[in-house]
Amino acid sequence: MNALNKTILACMLALTCHGAAYAILPIEQLDGYKGAKGFLVQTKALPMVDIEVSIDAGDRYDPADKSGLADMTAALMNYGVRGDQGYLNEAQIADEIADLGANIGLSVGGERAILRIRSLSRKDLRERAVKLASAMLSAPSYDVKIVDREKQRTIANLLEAETKPEYVLERSFTKSVYGNYPLANSPSTKSVASLNTTDLLQFHKQFYRSERMIVSIVGDVDRAEANEIMQALLQKIPQSGPVIPSLPELQRSPIEPLAQREQQIPFDSQQAHIAMGMTAVTRNNPDYFPLLVGNYVLGGGGFVSRLMSEVREKRGLAYSVFSYFAPGKDTGIFQAGLQTKGDQASLALEVMSSTIAKFIADGPTPAELLAAKSNLVNGYPLRIDNNRKLLDNVSSIAWNNLPLDTMEIWTKQVEAVTLEQVTAAFQKYLAMDRMRIVVLGAQNK
Repeated sequence: MNALNKTILACMLALTCHGAAYAILPIEQLDGYKGAKGFLVQTKALPMVDIEVSIDAGDRYDPADKSGLADMTAALMNYGVRGDQGYLNEAQIADEIADLGANIGLSVGGERAILRIRSLSRKDLRERAVKLASAMLSAPSYDVKIVDREKQRTIANLLEAETKPEYVLERSFTKSVYGNYPLANSPSTKSVASLNTTDLLQFHKQFYRSERMIVSIVGDVDRAEANEIMQALLQKIPQSGPVIPSLPELQRSPIEPLAQREQQIPFDSQQAHIAMGMTAVTRNNPDYFPLLVGNYVLGGGGFVSRLMSEVREKRGLAYSVFSYFAPGKDTGIFQAGLQTKGDQASLALEVMSSTIAKFIADGPTPAELLAAKSNLVNGYPLRIDNNRKLLDNVSSIAWNNLPLDTMEIWTKQVEAVTLEQVTAAFQKYLAMDRMRIVVLGAQNK
């Protein structure tokens, strides 16, 4: 038996035998409350509960001249609240969280804002943590002095970030790919400086309402307790609010070839930093799995990927090279990138481009496809092996309106991908003459 046949046989055996290794916990849909949806996965492994509130209040809702507003609205929600016990300042909030042995954090992405709670599942401690988080969601104070302080801190961080090539590259690439869509904009010192308490209060009033929220819960609570958590979190949050202007439609990458695809940015750096990509599919797109499996072969599989083989192993042009699809509910992007010596930038870009172009044209080999599916399937238990990872999956399923049995059938969907599906999907959604390219670094000095 030759090496290729051995590889194929090993992959087929791995795909056949994986099913009995682990069991998937089911997702339960909770009772609706004030227009919000709720979901639960019960697990008794630890006396803990992890809770997430996803809010349709991401960066894409920033006004053009106030980029950074969504981030600051969320970030300052735990710097002062007006709850049942009166005003709590940031120190009192921090003390209460520490006393509970809990974690409460806020973050913002392109599509949504997220509040996460991690607490012991013991009823009294859990209820205190939920009560505090509810106050953050419903009644942040946005004290003028704190807003001004955090603006200055954010501006200082932006000035520092602008000295880092990775940040400048990503900001430029995002703007190039998203064009006129709001996600093209990034916070600047000017936009952050323009923010004030009124802006934050108005944004919060407009977007933080229960009809725009999804609650996901994983941990040592039953369905009745999970419904109580959801209601306690959202009880004081209004269900509706002011009319929200519609977002512009995300323009998919143009059908016609781009006249000018490449952007050169001079930067005082020893390395050249290169990004290439275009808008791509959303998470609920039927071609998501062929693209996922195909990209594992192309650039998502680390040292076993085509890009790593061509760029690093054969030519030594970069320590690392990658590609990925980042799909959301309404947006999606494909990106590939690397860092290399300044005088090797043109060659590195040529090799990366030709490798991607060949993959789009020809797709993976049968052995590559089987190996990719085997690695994805056998690595799946590591994606759901603790409560936080389970919560990530439940949250993604809920946000992207995926079937509730997605975790149960995920490996089957991977296994079902064919060579023809991969090639067709890559040719349908990617094209080299429509990809944006940003090259930043030493060769442009």
